[in-house]
Amino acid sequence: MRALRAPGVALGLGGLLGALGLQAPWALLLAPPLLPWGRLPLALGAALVLLRGLLFPLPEPPYGLRLEGNFAVREGFTEWEGHRLRLKSFPPLADGVYRLQGYLAPPEPRRNPGGFDERAWLRSLGVRGVFHVERAEALAPLPDPRGPWRARLAAGLSPPAKEVVEGVVLGDKGGLEALYPLFQRAGLAHLLAASGQNVGVLAGSLVLALFPLGRFRYLAALALLPLYLYLAGPSPSLVRASLMAGLSLLGLFLGLGGAGVLQALGVALFLQLLLLPEALLGLGLQLSYLAVLGLALVLPALRLPPGARGYLLGSLAAGLAAQAFLLPLLLHHFGFLPLLSPLTNLLALPLVALLVPLGFLKLLLGPLLAPLVEPLARALLALTEMAASGPLLRWGGISPEGFALYCLGLLPLLLALHRLLPWRRALLLASLPALVALLAAWPKPLDLFLLDVGHGDALLARMGGAEVLVDGGRPEKGEVVVRALRALGVEALEVLVATHPDADHYGGLLRVVEEVPVGLALLSPAFPQDHPLVRALRNRDIPLRFPVAGTALALGRGKLKLLWPKALSGDDNKDGLVLLLDFGKARALLLADVPEEVERALPVGPVEVLKVSHHGSRTGTSEALLDRARPRVALLGVGGNPFGHPHPEVLERLQARGVQVARTDRMGAVRVLFGYAW
Repeated sequence: MRALRAPGVALGLGGLLGALGLQAPWALLLAPPLLPWGRLPLALGAALVLLRGLLFPLPEPPYGLRLEGNFAVREGFTEWEGHRLRLKSFPPLADGVYRLQGYLAPPEPRRNPGGFDERAWLRSLGVRGVFHVERAEALAPLPDPRGPWRARLAAGLSPPAKEVVEGVVLGDKGGLEALYPLFQRAGLAHLLAASGQNVGVLAGSLVLALFPLGRFRYLAALALLPLYLYLAGPSPSLVRASLMAGLSLLGLFLGLGGAGVLQALGVALFLQLLLLPEALLGLGLQLSYLAVLGLALVLPALRLPPGARGYLLGSLAAGLAAQAFLLPLLLHHFGFLPLLSPLTNLLALPLVALLVPLGFLKLLLGPLLAPLVEPLARALLALTEMAASGPLLRWGGISPEGFALYCLGLLPLLLALHRLLPWRRALLLASLPALVALLAAWPKPLDLFLLDVGHGDALLARMGGAEVLVDGGRPEKGEVVVRALRALGVEALEVLVATHPDADHYGGLLRVVEEVPVGLALLSPAFPQDHPLVRALRNRDIPLRFPVAGTALALGRGKLKLLWPKALSGDDNKDGLVLLLDFGKARALLLADVPEEVERALPVGPVEVLKVSHHGSRTGTSEALLDRARPRVALLGVGGNPFGHPHPEVLERLQARGVQVARTDRMGAVRVLFGYAW
């Protein structure tokens, strides 16, 4: 723990406080208690990063401005009048020079639980604007000076081996669309992001290879690091690793010795945040620094036996130490953690230790090394495919309080590991945050989520211990729904409902059925027996019903009642399932896409929430229904569409009655909380 008092550590912590203060000023309240420990380096780090962010903030482009002109596009980004812009176009534009026409807009925040936060990601890259391309005309290819290097790396390799080698050596995942999920489930996805492991192996190999140069070998290895950074691209993890390796190599060349891990880590963090304070928002940077921090705090405290046994135990401990610091972040963002990951990484380490230096040499020598690289890449891919079928720990989204409790539980264990606290007392202290977390999860929420699936419907009802999913948007939105379920901690669905066979209602359920256990499926009688959703449910042996009005189910602390249809009419919208969800403390009426003539026949009383019919079409949500239902909140699942939904007349009717309108196109996912069930 003495290394924690190093000036570089205090400098990095100060930079972290400064960057946090720019995002949330209350974080600066942490500085005064830390000043007696960090003193001048901490104050200097915080002040410099704060001044950098305040005096030179990221410029905001003029949103709404229409642009037309010639633009150079590289990896989905372009430049305009000093602004770096993210391009949005369909289909995506390959690298090149284009004549583009479109408009500027701000990046979107996270729109669903577990969804992608485009705004935070782009800010971490120094980008604050999105160029929505409406028209694109290709003018010329864009020269790629790295192309010949990459061609030599791929020369002589089979397509699967080429994709693996490009990922491991350069962090290029462009061709890994099919294989990347396997690496994620195996716990090896970090191998496809060029980082500290790559830089460490490469720098160590260079130092050994250049041994005859004496002390100048450190300077030669340092000079080659920028070349690798140029070829692989300046990802946050690679920049961090290059800075740390550079500090150590420079110290060795000057005869000062290598920089300590924590010291180098702090200085690297300060430099990255000084360059761009918003880089703190990037998940890659967070994972990279936390993993190294775990290794630096845990491994030196271990007493490992000498020889091969000590090496194996140390490698396994390294994987566990990194995961201990990454666990809540990985579960929060990805929803699962491969339980065999430490063992899998132990087996993968020798392969990567050979692939990285051989791949770097292959950048120079081309196909000559293909016979050596091919079997190594194949072996890594085979290990990944085998490990991908291992057990997963699944978890939902983690609140800021949850992160704080995890850190409080981890701290006494670290103190005991460094012999600063007896183990018995440490275990007792660590159990207290765990107990608080268990107690906090005790009351089950009673709420209704309208997920943002564009122009479509997807509603999740949590009814005090039972979860019901009603519709799932279009097929391409299935992954959005699955991620939202995982983020909300939904491990299984008691009931899945498909209100009618329109693609914007049932499509995403095809993916849900693949990924999430389902106890019972209720489908509109309008679904034919050979429908894809019917086949998918039967293939997974999920009990399936085609209910009619009067069907009722008790679910958790609530009830589900079917109000419509009474009989088939032959019209999919008229035959849609109309549901009344009774949460005990409130009721919600879900109208699917039924028209006004169906609404007149519904036995409806007052409800708190109304899911508006047919995305706000003028054919539904009539005056008569609103007079009987008297809702407080109206939910609208709507996105860009050519139908004019929601219709102004529907919005006027709701506004005239003082109904609060919640629209997914403007608000993202909407949650209505009714209370908690104990």
